[in-house]
Amino acid sequence: VQLQASGGGLVQPGGSLRLSCAASGIVFGPKNMGWYRQTPGKQRELVATITSGGSRNFADSVKGRFTISRDNVKNTVYLQMNSLKPEDSAVYYCNVRDTWYRDYWGEGTQVTVSS
Repeated sequence: VQLQASGGGLVQPGGSLRLSCAASGIVFGPKNMGWYRQTPGKQRELVATITSGGSRNFADSVKGRFTISRDNVKNTVYLQMNSLKPEDSAVYYCNVRDTWYRDYWGEGTQVTVSS
Protein backbone atom coordinates (compact mmCIF):
# COMPACT_ATOMS: atom_id res chain seq x y z
CA VAL A 1 0.00 0.00 0.00
CA GLN A 2 1.33 3.39 -0.95
CA LEU A 3 -0.03 6.81 -0.08
CA GLN A 4 1.25 9.77 -2.05
CA ALA A 5 0.38 13.13 -0.53
CA SER A 6 0.93 16.54 -2.02
CA GLY A 7 -0.15 20.16 -1.69
CA GLY A 8 1.44 21.42 1.50
CA GLY A 9 3.39 24.63 1.74
CA LEU A 10 3.55 28.15 3.14
CA VAL A 11 0.50 30.38 3.05
CA GLN A 12 -0.52 33.64 4.67
CA PRO A 13 -3.29 33.78 7.27
CA GLY A 14 -6.64 33.79 5.55
CA GLY A 15 -5.28 31.93 2.57
CA SER A 16 -6.13 28.53 1.14
CA LEU A 17 -4.39 25.28 0.37
CA ARG A 18 -5.54 21.99 -1.10
CA LEU A 19 -4.02 18.71 -0.03
CA SER A 20 -4.29 15.54 -2.09
CA CYS A 21 -3.50 11.96 -1.24
CA ALA A 22 -3.59 9.10 -3.71
CA ALA A 23 -3.76 5.55 -2.41
CA SER A 24 -2.61 2.52 -4.35
CA GLY A 25 -2.41 -1.18 -3.63
CA ILE A 26 -5.47 -1.40 -1.37
CA VAL A 27 -7.57 -4.48 -2.02
CA PHE A 28 -11.23 -3.60 -2.62
CA GLY A 29 -10.34 0.09 -2.30
CA PRO A 30 -10.20 2.32 0.79
CA LYS A 31 -13.06 2.15 3.26
CA ASN A 32 -12.33 5.40 5.08
CA MET A 33 -9.97 8.17 4.05
CA GLY A 34 -8.91 11.21 5.97
CA TRP A 35 -6.40 13.68 7.28
CA TYR A 36 -4.75 14.08 10.64
CA ARG A 37 -2.22 16.65 11.79
CA GLN A 38 0.51 16.89 14.35
CA THR A 39 2.64 19.65 15.85
CA PRO A 40 5.81 19.12 17.90
CA GLY A 41 5.10 17.85 21.39
CA LYS A 42 1.46 17.10 20.70
CA GLN A 43 -0.48 14.02 19.76
CA ARG A 44 -1.66 13.51 16.24
CA GLU A 45 -5.23 14.77 15.94
CA LEU A 46 -8.06 14.18 13.53
CA VAL A 47 -8.76 16.90 11.02
CA ALA A 48 -11.37 15.32 8.76
CA THR A 49 -12.47 11.93 7.49
CA ILE A 50 -14.77 10.66 4.78
CA THR A 51 -16.23 7.20 4.32
CA SER A 52 -16.65 5.33 1.06
CA GLY A 53 -20.31 6.34 1.19
CA GLY A 54 -19.48 10.02 1.58
CA SER A 55 -20.16 10.58 5.28
CA ARG A 56 -17.88 13.26 6.67
CA ASN A 57 -16.47 14.05 10.08
CA PHE A 58 -14.56 17.19 11.02
CA ALA A 59 -12.66 18.46 14.01
CA ASP A 60 -14.53 21.34 15.63
CA SER A 61 -11.58 23.64 15.00
CA VAL A 62 -11.89 23.31 11.22
CA LYS A 63 -15.65 23.13 10.72
CA GLY A 64 -16.84 25.70 8.24
CA ARG A 65 -13.33 26.28 6.90
CA PHE A 66 -12.15 22.89 5.63
CA THR A 67 -13.88 20.51 3.27
CA ILE A 68 -13.00 16.91 2.45
CA SER A 69 -13.84 14.98 -0.68
CA ARG A 70 -12.75 11.81 -2.43
CA ASP A 71 -12.56 10.29 -5.87
CA ASN A 72 -13.39 6.60 -5.52
CA VAL A 73 -12.13 5.84 -9.02
CA LYS A 74 -8.72 7.37 -8.39
CA ASN A 75 -8.68 6.34 -4.68
CA THR A 76 -7.73 9.92 -3.89
CA VAL A 77 -8.80 12.10 -0.98
CA TYR A 78 -8.69 15.88 -1.01
CA LEU A 79 -8.65 18.41 1.81
CA GLN A 80 -9.57 21.94 0.86
CA MET A 81 -8.40 24.32 3.56
CA ASN A 82 -9.77 27.86 3.53
CA SER A 83 -9.43 30.79 5.92
CA LEU A 84 -6.26 29.27 7.27
CA LYS A 85 -4.99 30.35 10.68
CA PRO A 86 -1.52 30.15 12.19
CA GLU A 87 -2.80 27.44 14.52
CA ASP A 88 -3.48 25.27 11.50
CA SER A 89 0.27 24.98 10.97
CA ALA A 90 1.28 21.34 11.35
CA VAL A 91 2.42 18.28 9.51
CA TYR A 92 -0.64 16.82 7.84
CA TYR A 93 -0.87 13.06 7.44
CA CYS A 94 -3.09 11.20 5.05
CA ASN A 95 -4.84 8.15 6.52
CA VAL A 96 -6.56 5.30 4.76
CA ARG A 97 -8.46 2.44 6.38
CA ASP A 98 -9.12 -0.70 4.40
CA THR A 99 -11.99 -3.19 4.47
CA TRP A 100 -10.36 -5.04 7.36
CA TYR A 101 -9.95 -1.81 9.36
CA ARG A 102 -6.20 -1.70 8.91
CA ASP A 103 -4.76 1.82 8.94
CA TYR A 104 -2.17 3.12 6.54
CA TRP A 105 -0.39 6.47 6.80
CA GLY A 106 1.28 8.77 4.34
CA GLU A 107 4.63 10.39 5.07
CA GLY A 108 3.20 13.77 5.99
CA THR A 109 3.20 17.15 4.34
CA GLN A 110 4.06 20.41 6.09
CA VAL A 111 1.53 23.21 6.18
CA THR A 112 2.76 26.53 7.53
CA VAL A 113 0.43 29.49 7.98
CA SER A 114 2.42 32.63 8.59
CA SER A 115 2.72 36.21 7.45
